[in-house]
Amino acid sequence: MTGTVTVLEPGDERAQKIAKAMSSQTANDILSLLASGSISLSDITEKLKIPLTTSKYHVENMLDAGLITVTETRYSVKGREVKVYALTDQLLIVAPKKTNIRDLLLKYSSLFGIVVAGTLVVFALAPLVSLPVTPTAAALMTTNGGEVSGIPGALRENMMVQGTSLDPVFTFFLGGLLVIGALFCYEIYLWKKRR
Repeated sequence: MTGTVTVLEPGDERAQKIAKAMSSQTANDILSLLASGSISLSDITEKLKIPLTTSKYHVENMLDAGLITVTETRYSVKGREVKVYALTDQLLIVAPKKTNIRDLLLKYSSLFGIVVAGTLVVFALAPLVSLPVTPTAAALMTTNGGEVSGIPGALRENMMVQGTSLDPVFTFFLGGLLVIGALFCYEIYLWKKRR
């Protein structure tokens, strides 16, 4: 889809026009017919076997709501103007004014970026700060004359940076994710409360 995305607030003027335009089965039949391509008012009347005044009423409502548009104007054999209608290329989203999906996604992706950046800073500063080895890391290893043993070399190197356990880095990262999760749950709670 190459069209625009339109977010409507329930109750605003355009949302009311769209609701009015789509409130009958005849309007939905016309929209389904237009989904297959551009068509004139007389062709709509003929294909749906409805009176011209009925199709004109629904087409004018859909034009006013912005659901369809006039793509071209032709002239009949008798010299009358014939408009050809088509669906507008747009995605309509009806959502409360305070809920902007783009802003919500941007907010949480920004928070995740901050947690990742903070984790990288903690990781970079870990060798400079003498942090104690956590009980988990201490239980996994035994010291033998200052050497760490009982853990394979690659894992030992990943766990230790100049005598500092990386557990605080992972704890920081997981804590950040926990905070983001708690904020997201609170946002859902507020959203449900507003409904």
